[in-house]
Amino acid sequence: MSIRDWPEGERPREKLLALGSEALSDAELLAIFLRVGVPGRSAVDLARDTLTAFGGLRPLLEADERAFCAERGLGQAKYIQLQAVLELARRHLASRLDRQAALTSPGLVRDYLTSRLRHLGHEEFAALFLDSQHRVIRYESLFRGTLDSASVYPREVARRALELGAGALIFAHNHPSGVAEPSDADRRITERLRQALELFEVRVLDHFVVGDGEVVSFAERGLL
Repeated sequence: MSIRDWPEGERPREKLLALGSEALSDAELLAIFLRVGVPGRSAVDLARDTLTAFGGLRPLLEADERAFCAERGLGQAKYIQLQAVLELARRHLASRLDRQAALTSPGLVRDYLTSRLRHLGHEEFAALFLDSQHRVIRYESLFRGTLDSASVYPREVARRALELGAGALIFAHNHPSGVAEPSDADRRITERLRQALELFEVRVLDHFVVGDGEVVSFAERGLL
């Protein structure tokens, strides 16, 4: 049976309009994105099959192009559309963050940094550069690869902070292992950065470690 033949209250699009997007299941939301099914399978059936094949929504959203396009009913056009949707979501979070002081919206800061870092398969160290009122100036990825004292350069971070006129920074990096617990190296790097930036009257407000479903804040742990 085609979705068009379903009762109106059960069709994903009509259900979204009537009840809001939060009322839909992952499969129903994905079916709206897919738009059509394949012979013998409705868009909802295809969405359920796809989620099962990938092991859930998050692995699907983070799949690389080859894995995504290999699944029946998907393809490069859908992959491109999905990447555009994900980037729009990240930019929406960024625009919300731009309109308010970072310290008054810690949850939004966490969500934004998680959206930028959690899906990466490599370790990446980034910063939110803030003005004197703690409003976001810019997000930048600073270093990539295994983080240790040889791979993070406080002088380069300080130079960039001065170029942007930053009064404070929030650092963040991901642990591809999924474990968000800060390592000894993470603590040493943070302290070196804090001391270097203090010379230029630039404050380090926090350092977030992004894991799989968990984010650890240095400030909340009393590590800053």
